[in-house]
Amino acid sequence: MTQMTFARAINSGLRKSLENDPKVILMGEDIGTLGGVFRITDGLQKDFGKHRVIDTPLAESGIMGTAVGLAYRGYRPVVEIQFDGFVYPAFDQIVCQVAKLHYRTQGAVKMPITIRIPFGGGIGSPEHHSESPEAYFTHTSGLRVVSVSNPQDAYIMIQQAIASNDPVVYFEPKRRYHDKGEVDESVDPASALSMEKASVVTEGTDVTLVSYGPLVKTARDAALAAADDGVSVEVIDLRSLSPVDFSTVEASVRKTGRLVVTHEAGQFGGIGGEIAASITERCFYHLEAAPVRVTGFDIPYPYSKLEMHHLPDLDRILDGVDRALGRPNSLSGLEG
Repeated sequence: MTQMTFARAINSGLRKSLENDPKVILMGEDIGTLGGVFRITDGLQKDFGKHRVIDTPLAESGIMGTAVGLAYRGYRPVVEIQFDGFVYPAFDQIVCQVAKLHYRTQGAVKMPITIRIPFGGGIGSPEHHSESPEAYFTHTSGLRVVSVSNPQDAYIMIQQAIASNDPVVYFEPKRRYHDKGEVDESVDPASALSMEKASVVTEGTDVTLVSYGPLVKTARDAALAAADDGVSVEVIDLRSLSPVDFSTVEASVRKTGRLVVTHEAGQFGGIGGEIAASITERCFYHLEAAPVRVTGFDIPYPYSKLEMHHLPDLDRILDGVDRALGRPNSLSGLEG
């Protein structure tokens, strides 16, 4: 086991994939000589050459179109989108080509493309640098969408994504890049927990709290704080946003009878609404209260001085737990 930052874990996973498969190619803006704006690919061009780690023009549509052509020829391109809000010029390529070609060709053409997207807020940057666009991609059939929350998963799941014959959108919570954790590099990605599976990271009996990416750490902190108040919160890290491992969430809700979902993206049309609706359909007679969503607000991403009011924090998540439990909360008008 080695202590690694989140960023270093992704770098190590990319390195392992480059070593294991000569068809793996990294592409992106400033990822070579600079090592990326977050230094995720630092040192990889030096070790694997400019033909494997490619600095591209500042043109996301062109990057994705090139990746499609490379995938046609049997390569496994790993595309880095520099910031979440920069993905939109590539959106047409991702939705209309990457997601459709396997189906359109009746399985003759595979699209083993991994699209790395640093996402979410908390780094003091404005719109286009702090967005959470995951729902756009989960709505698109033909794409696998995952979000990692800790260094070990980051190391394993980037390798699993690259090895997949399906296109994978791999969301990285940029405000967690410097978080450290234990990483076991001896784990074989083929035998590790599938990237489609959710993980129960904190066991509990009173409320199920579902999250992913940057808010899993906050959710775990909320569970610890709730325990001091006598409330047992079970925290689930979704890991995969499409497909969703509903069986793990369902089993938890059947036990606790209550569901809270939290994410940084806005509420309307978000992942939380889909989780809440699907679990209500599956667990209606086990629910003791309506599902609760704790999310970012439905506004353009605010200026840096306001972003911590926009992002769900410990207090807002605990307030959501109180709502699910029918305790005094910010919406009830009652003081605790």
